[in-house]
Parts: sequence; structure tokens; C-alpha cells
Amino acid sequence: MDPYDGDGDYMHQEDDWDRDMLLDPAWEKQQRKTFTAWCNSHLRKAGTQIENIEEDFRDGLKLMLLLEVISGERLAKPERGKMRVHKISNVNKALDFIASKGVKLVSIGAEEIVDGNAKMTLGMIWTIILRFAIQDISVEETSAKEGLLLWCQRKTAPYKNVNIQNFHISWKDGLGFCALIHRHRPELIDYGKLRKDDPMTNLNTAFDVAEKYLDIPKMLDAEDIVGTARPDEKAIMTYVSSFYHAFSGAQKAETAANRICKVLAVNQENEQLMEDYEKLASDLLEWIRRTIPWLENRMPENTMQAMQQKLEDFRDYRRLHKPPKVQEKCQLEINFNTLQTKLRLSNRPAFMPSEGKMVLDINNAWGNLEGAEKGYEEWLLNEIRRLERLDHLAEKFRQKAAIHEAWTEGKDDLLQKRDYETASLSEIKALLKKHEAFESDLAAHQDRVEQIAAIAQELNELDYYDSPSVNARCQRICDQWDALGGLTQKRNEALQRTEKLLETIDQLYLEFAKRAAPFNNWMEGAMEDLQDTFIVHTIEEIQGLSTAHEQFKATLPDADKERMAILGIHNEIAKIVQTYHVNMAGTNPYTTINPQEINGKWDKVRQLVPQRDQALIEEHARQQNNERLRRQFANQANVIGPWIQTKMEEIGRISIEMHGTLEDQLSHLRQYEKSIINYKPKIDQLEGDHQLIQEALIFDNKHTNYTMEHIRVGWEQLLTTIARTINEIENQILTRDAKGISQEQLNEFRASFNHFDRDHSGTLGAEEFKACLISLGFDIANDAQKRTGIMDAEDFKTCLISMGYNLGENEFSRIMSIVDPNRMGIVTFQAFIDFMSRETADTDTADQVMASFKVLAGDKNYILADELRRELPPDQAEYCIARMAPYSGPDAVPGALDYMSFSTALYGESDL
Repeated sequence: MDPYDGDGDYMHQEDDWDRDMLLDPAWEKQQRKTFTAWCNSHLRKAGTQIENIEEDFRDGLKLMLLLEVISGERLAKPERGKMRVHKISNVNKALDFIASKGVKLVSIGAEEIVDGNAKMTLGMIWTIILRFAIQDISVEETSAKEGLLLWCQRKTAPYKNVNIQNFHISWKDGLGFCALIHRHRPELIDYGKLRKDDPMTNLNTAFDVAEKYLDIPKMLDAEDIVGTARPDEKAIMTYVSSFYHAFSGAQKAETAANRICKVLAVNQENEQLMEDYEKLASDLLEWIRRTIPWLENRMPENTMQAMQQKLEDFRDYRRLHKPPKVQEKCQLEINFNTLQTKLRLSNRPAFMPSEGKMVLDINNAWGNLEGAEKGYEEWLLNEIRRLERLDHLAEKFRQKAAIHEAWTEGKDDLLQKRDYETASLSEIKALLKKHEAFESDLAAHQDRVEQIAAIAQELNELDYYDSPSVNARCQRICDQWDALGGLTQKRNEALQRTEKLLETIDQLYLEFAKRAAPFNNWMEGAMEDLQDTFIVHTIEEIQGLSTAHEQFKATLPDADKERMAILGIHNEIAKIVQTYHVNMAGTNPYTTINPQEINGKWDKVRQLVPQRDQALIEEHARQQNNERLRRQFANQANVIGPWIQTKMEEIGRISIEMHGTLEDQLSHLRQYEKSIINYKPKIDQLEGDHQLIQEALIFDNKHTNYTMEHIRVGWEQLLTTIARTINEIENQILTRDAKGISQEQLNEFRASFNHFDRDHSGTLGAEEFKACLISLGFDIANDAQKRTGIMDAEDFKTCLISMGYNLGENEFSRIMSIVDPNRMGIVTFQAFIDFMSRETADTDTADQVMASFKVLAGDKNYILADELRRELPPDQAEYCIARMAPYSGPDAVPGALDYMSFSTALYGESDL
């Protein structure tokens, strides 16, 4: 039970206090020192203190000031007069304020305080301490005194020789005070060196450390505690309560600092992304600014080489310099979208780049660059063509003239030779055909001669500087051309007369050649076919080869007859040459085939036939073994393939059904995953059979539609699908927990989706999706814009109202500034989802950050740089100091910083 509730507990405590004073006057000395130090610890916040507790409170002024400091409230305006009535009035105002806090004062009147009654003054101060320093202490719903005692016991429990049972003799050896300090600030005291038999050292160590490092004034004397059989309980309680408040405040400061660190870390990261975007955009725009003037330069060069160098520089720009900038432009857009998403998710205002550095500005600059680029290339090519024209005509004349002169060189000597007089018929015919080819070539060169003359004429018309040499060379070419025409006609007539003399013998050569050539080709083809390696994949194919081979063997007798007939023609030629003594120089001019070659190839064909027979027999046996392997693989694949398909369909059904909680569905899917993995040995066995098929070079299998690749892909898809489905459930759990979405809400979302997914495909078509939105309260008109996945401002407002939002114009404008920060007049689906998630999520706000800073500042309206450096990490402390504006309130001190405006600026509610 709280000691300040009920029937006059304060009176009971006052009686105890009165009896204590009568029993042990030495306690009064301890109480004077302790209560005085306690009062000064608060009065110094107001810039004052007391020296004598019964004298300094007599006029009531410092008493009222003490109550204002410890309560944080303003009391009635004090009387400034020096008369007794003024003092009594001030003390009564203080006592009335104490009574207004639920404290029943017994036997304590304003007159006793004004008269300097030490006992009554100490009793009043003890009452104030109980109400404002101890009453709010509660551990596990205990009373203030019991709660403070329980807190001390828990904090000192791990320390040897410390046993806190009360607020008097348990503290005499000083180890209790040292243990409290070491438990919270172990760096301040070396507890292992303390001894229980040296209470003076222990007490002085604790008092000095508390005063120096914890800002707890020295309220007790070690000599008084050691020299008193039972130290004053109220003095001990007062001093110990200061430790409680000091350490509980530190914990709050740590929590506040952690919150600030988190917010500042997000802000620092976003600012770095903004700086990166600005730098990348500036660099890209600067590059475009430097490049466009180069592309727009149209000053022509005087030489072909210089213009070609310009073209080469442009190609280097296209191949080497521009592609990295294309990547930078793409990365810039990606960074901008990523930054906007992070700002939206962290409840920050949208990022607006500097003027002229928006994504649209960069796209416009890029378009200007490409426009200049296209015109520059066209100009370069036109200039090069212009410079090429004159040089090209002169070079073309020289090239054509050189080619023609090289062709005609030695042609007149060749046409005047008399080699046909000792030639055979075949040589005559060859010379005649060669001469016919020359005549055709001569006619073909007529066009080149005409082109040379035309080019020379054009160069003359253009006043080419070297026209005389061009004209002289052209005339020489024309004169030589006329002479070649006359020599060609004379040689043609001589060749035709000689041809008729040897034509009779030539007919026999020709007949031999006509029959020997196809027969020779047949034998070469037969040898090639008989030696050709074959690749078959089925028994039917090898049987077809065997049938074809038998058919070939049936043609051998007829082939032998043709061979004998060809050899007979050759024998007849030999007989004629011997009979008429014809001078036959060389061999048959129509063929290089001779009887010895024909007989040799025939013998080779006869040797290859039995070898082919044996190869076909061996291949037939191999194909029978391959058929066995095909059937073995097909039997397993025809079972595993449908099994995988069935499992895929079952997983699809599981993913859209709503049986139990998300955790139940996750457990079910993991058990299902384990059963799938246990099927792996059958896949491995099929892989073994497939390896045997590959080693046998089998490429098809008519016994199954499943290939090993199909099975592998199906198996991998099955594993991927179950893993992805598990991940989707886990993400739903994360979303539910992080955004505060209930299981019922998730079930409602899924139920709506499943209702319109009538084909159970896991997706919604356009019309299905439209129907789903209407069922959720969206008013979607049947026009093109509603199918783009965005809503304009009026549609978005209607949608929000249909979902329960009561929107005025100001509230709707606020929401539109969140979901449409760029004021484009449209709301994307992603922005809508982000807004709905944030409405239900527990996110940091400016008020929460402001409250955290107030904790660090000790409830002041401003904060000092030293306080920030003491509570925050160095980099974030300096970040705040650099950005906080000076505090200009009425209670400002030198170096005061305004953390309130800084907190609102973090969330875009003011300028940072």
C-alpha cells in the first residue's frame, strides 16, 4: 500500500519522526546535513542554495523556489515584504502546494517554520523528500520505501559482503554504496580492492565518486555513520534515492540516444545518396555541355587526311567515350528511384534535386547531344565525299590504264606464234579453245577501253592539271587495241585449218574419254561409299544401309561389262596409230584416265565389298543394345516426369489456400519440402541411365517424351517453387509483424485475390484485377487511364473515402503531398500501398525524436554541445551540432542549441 494513501499515514510518519528525534538527538545532525545537501542539489538549478536549513526557509521564498524546481510547476506569486505576516503568507503558500499534492501535514504550521523550529522544519523537508523523491519509486507494485529497498537489493545481489535489509545498519560498512556505483559505472570503482573492515575508506570513496562523477552531492559524513550505532534511516533513504534517480535517468538517456542514433543514421545515409546523385548529375551534364560544341563545329579541313582524322575521332567518341556515359545516365536514374523509395519508407520528404539536375533535365540534355551527334556524322561524310571526287577520278584512270596495259603486255607476240604447225589434234583443239577464250576476253576488255576514254574526257572537261599525260596515255592504249584485233583474226583462221587434219583420230579419243570418265567416277563413288563411315541411331537405319549395300552388289556384273567395253576402245586407237603411222605426241587430250588406272580401281572395289559387309553386321548388334538402353531410361522418365508435374500443381494449390495461420502454412510447406528432397535418389538413378545413353551416343528416344534436360529443369523448378513459396510465407510473416497487419487482414487480402483468380493460375487478368479493386471499394471507370495502374487525385480521394477515411480538403492535400511529392497529379499503386502500410506501422515521428532530445537535455528547452557529445557517438554528435540552430528562447544560455526545430526538420516539417 502506498504510504501516502489512506487515513493519515503522514501523521503516523510524523509521529515516528518525532519519537526518533527524542530517542536519538544525534540523528538531527545527520538529517540537517543530508536534507541541506538534498535541497541544494535542486536549488542550484535555480542559481541559489541554503546554508542553515531552519533559518534560510523562514521567509518562505527559497521554500517556494525549491518546490517549483522539484515539481516543475509555478506556485502563487510570493510576498516580497520583510514583515512576519509576509513570511507566514509565503510559507502557507508552500504548505498549501504540498497539501495539493495529496500530502496530509500534521502538526506542521507556518508559524513554526517562520520561528525557525528545527524539528518542524526537518519534518517538513522530509515530507517533501518523501513526496517528490521517493513516492514515485515502485518496483513490482511495492510501496515507495519497499520499492527503493528492493531496487537496492537487486542491484547489490551479485556483490560479496553486501546484504541490504534496511536503510540504517546495512549501509554502515560503505560496501552497499560502492556496489551501487560499481553495478552501473564499473570504471569508477575498483570493487575488488575494498575491505569490509575499512568502512571509513569505503564510505568516503563512494561519497567522493558520487559527487565527482554522478553529480550527487555529499549528503552524509562517514564519521557520523560509523560513529552512530544506528544511522538515521531518513538520511540514508534520501541519499540512496539520489542514486536511484541518477541511474534510472542514465538508462532513459541511453534509450533516447539510441533512438536518435537510429534516426540520424537513416538521415546521414539519405544525405550521402543525395550528394552522390548531385555529383553524378553534375558530371554528366558537364560532359554533355563540353561535347555538344565539338559536335556542332562545322569548319571543314583542306585535306582528305585531316577530314578522315575527324571521322576517326568521331568513331572513337561513339565506341569509347559515349558508352560509359550511357551507363552513367542509366545508373543515375536507378540511384534516383532508389533514393526516393528509401525516403518514402523512412517517412522522409521526397528528394528534389538542384535546379537543372532533374532526371527530365538530363534526358533533355541527352536528346540535344544525340541530335548534334547525328548531324555531325552526316556533315563529315559529305565533306569526305566532296574531297574524294577529283582524286578519285585521276586515281581511277591510272588504275584502269595500268590494269589494261598489264593485260595487253605480250599479247601481240602470242598471237604471232606458229605453234599449231607441229601440234596434235588435241593440242590444236586446246589452242583453238584457248584462242576462243582470248577472243571473249578481248571483247570483255572493250568496255574497259571505253571507260578509260570516258574518264580521260571527264578529266579534260574538269581542267585536270595533268591532262596532257592522260591524253597521251589514252591514245597509246587505243592504237594498241586496234592492232590486237587484226592479229586475233589471222590466228583464228590458221587454227581452224589445222584442226580438220587430226579430227578423225580425235573422235576415238573423245569416245574413250566420254565412256571412261563416268565409269571412273562410278568406281570412285563406289570406293568412297564403301569406305565411308556411317552414323545411325536406330535399327531401322542400319537395316536400310544393309539393303542399299545388297542392291549395290547386284550391279557389279553390269559394271564389269562396261569396263571391258572401255578397254576395247583403247585397243582400237592403238591399232589405228600402228596401221597409219600417225605421230601422236602425248596422251589422250580429253582425259587423264588410262586402262591401268581403271583396272586398279576395279580391283579396289572388289576388295572393299566384304569389308563393308562386316562393318554393317557389327553396327546392327550395337543398335540392338542402344534400343535396350532407350527402353530402360523411358520406363523411369515416364514415372518421374508426371510425379514432378503433380507436385508442382500441389504446391500451387497450397500457396493459394488459407488453412490455418501463416506459421501453420510455413510448417506444412517445410514438411512438404523435406518429402520432395527425399525423392532425389530416383533423380540420381535416372541421371546414371542418361549417362549410359550419352556414352552410347543415343540422341533420341521414341519411347518417351521426357528428356533428361526436361527432368532436370522440372526438378529444379520444383525445388525453386517450394523454396520461393516458403520465402513468400516468411515475407508475409515479416510484413505482418513489422507493419502491424493482423492475420485476419492478411486472410482478407488473400481471400479477395483467390475469389477472382477463378482459373487458379496464381495471377489475375486485367478484367479480374479490375473486379477485385471494385470489390475493395475502388470506383474504377471503364477508360484507358484506369488500366494503367495509377489514379488521379479525385479518384484517389474517392477511393480513400470508400475505405472509411473522412477527408476534408486540408487533410486530403496533406495525404496527396505524401503519395505524390512531385505534384504530377497521379498516384501509383506502389505509392498507395506504401501509404496504407505507413498508416498502420509504428514509425518514428518528430515528436518522439523531440522527446528523446528533451531527455538528454535534462528537461530543458535547449541542449548543449557537451551534452550531445556525452550521450551520442562522436560522428552523430558532431552531425547534430553542425545542423542545430542556436536557441533563442528566454531561458537561453551561451552555446544553447535548438533541438526542437532540428527534430521537425528531420521529417520535412521545416527547413534543416
